[in-house]
Amino acid sequence: MAILKIARMGHPILRQRASEVPDPSAPEVARLVDAMVETMHDADGTGLAAPQVHMPWRILVYFVDGGRAAEEDGDGEGGGEGVPLTVMVNPQVELLGEETNVGFEACLSVPGMAGPVRRHDRVRVTYRTLENEEVTLEAEGFHARVIQHEYDHLDGILYPARIEDMSQFGFVEELGKAQAAAEPEAEAQAGAADG
Repeated sequence: MAILKIARMGHPILRQRASEVPDPSAPEVARLVDAMVETMHDADGTGLAAPQVHMPWRILVYFVDGGRAAEEDGDGEGGGEGVPLTVMVNPQVELLGEETNVGFEACLSVPGMAGPVRRHDRVRVTYRTLENEEVTLEAEGFHARVIQHEYDHLDGILYPARIEDMSQFGFVEELGKAQAAAEPEAEAQAGAADG
């Protein structure tokens, strides 16, 4: 397959609502999904939506690494619930409950940047498979965050539009430097409080 070009923030395709896929089992849909998966892996991403590769269809692909899920959900290292590669065609997301959390997100369409986004803790998703079968699943924690992030792409929304505190939005490298500088100071303050 081929590695597809990823649309970056500012491209018009990322601001429009994607169209329903008329036949999820069509060969051209399977070919697109194969290319999306290869592109996602090549770019070291966790998820990818069709509009990000210049195709205005309601398709998303993602996987959740178990270690990353545990880290993001605050469960420590390892032991997180991984999710294998998942392909959703024409998904519909229902937000469950009132509980939300804020977590840092990045995006292949906004390269090198990250920011804090509030998302619902739990979602229910109904979608079609490449065999045109209907599936409904519930997700929580980091898994739910990934789905909401990718689903937003299908409605023309990029995560920076959901950031409540823009002072924390920036380049990953700079945010990492700021965090590293803040950690010794926080440890020193904690040590003084313990003494």
